[in-house]
Amino acid sequence: MTVYQNGKSSFTTNLSSIPKSTITSMQVIFGVLYHFIGGVASGSFYIPYKKVQGWSWESYWIVGGIFSWLIAPFTAAYLTIPDFMNIILNTDTTILFWTYLLGILWGIGGLTFGLTMRYLGMSLGMSIVLGFCSAFGALVPPIYRDLATNNTTGTFSSMLQNIGGNVVLLGVGVCLLGIMICGKAGTFKEGDLSEEQKKESIKEFDLWKGLVVATVSGILSACFNFGIEAGKPMAEAALANGCNPLFQNNVIFVVVLWGGFTTNFIWCMLLNTRNKTFGDYNNKKAPLKRNYIFSAIAGVTWFLQFFFYGMGESKLGNGASSWILHMACIIIVSNLWGIYFNEWKGVSTKTYKTIIGGIITVIISVFIVGYGNFLSGSGGH
Repeated sequence: MTVYQNGKSSFTTNLSSIPKSTITSMQVIFGVLYHFIGGVASGSFYIPYKKVQGWSWESYWIVGGIFSWLIAPFTAAYLTIPDFMNIILNTDTTILFWTYLLGILWGIGGLTFGLTMRYLGMSLGMSIVLGFCSAFGALVPPIYRDLATNNTTGTFSSMLQNIGGNVVLLGVGVCLLGIMICGKAGTFKEGDLSEEQKKESIKEFDLWKGLVVATVSGILSACFNFGIEAGKPMAEAALANGCNPLFQNNVIFVVVLWGGFTTNFIWCMLLNTRNKTFGDYNNKKAPLKRNYIFSAIAGVTWFLQFFFYGMGESKLGNGASSWILHMACIIIVSNLWGIYFNEWKGVSTKTYKTIIGGIITVIISVFIVGYGNFLSGSGGH
């Protein structure tokens, strides 16, 4: 529920606005199903990039990004939201500013996410990034309300005074423990394998670079969820225009992803300039048609995570818990892919047990945070 002041929407959103009694069991089932499909898309999108040959990372990342952040969201909004551009053009500039700005911040997280996959691989990289993303996604909104609004509910202070809030904080603590265990598994892997073995499945494996960018990525990636909340008035306008409630968030994605595109485009162009890789896009020695096709597939697959996320969130009606569930599904899927691609091949039994333990700990933490948000939303004290 968005709080309106003087006719304008402020960025003081109650992330748990729908009482549990209003959500039917079928809504929950479909909500979880949509989140799982979105998790499969997110956990799998990087795989087509592995088929790209003869291009630098920045080249295939921005080609895929054009589909992720411009073409796919625009097409989805066009097909599902009546007169969506008019909704955007008639939205208060303050709302557009926050939605776009949070998209820019999320874009930095997405950019470093790509670097995380380069340095850590899908299994370790996803677990650390999404662990941080889950934790900060749960903590930042209530801290913001404490510092920047006059709210007395949904704040960090109120979290300390009710059962739901304490459960969320417990989940965040467990999450950080899981991240530490995953990081420990990474150090064990460093010691277990030779440089050649480490780079068989992850060509640019670098634990410490990976941990730094994974931390930045995890913290800033949570801004996507905040962007959705900031742009809720656009979803409300879409509903007023007769849009199917399942697709109401598609209009918000257009603006958030404009911000994400801005960040990634600037950085990739700087890398193209520095690395002299502008020639990639027309390099006759590379399989151009194949590279463009697989980059496009990766980009569209990436967007599908949020297309289905929006459907799941509309069913569950709880932004925070939906975000947590989305993270859990991605962690599970990405780690299955990590095992499939032999990212932990050749490590000792101790190392393998450590990474499995870390992943399980992160997944448990995600559900603890989700349960805490559920208790908070249902009035648990």
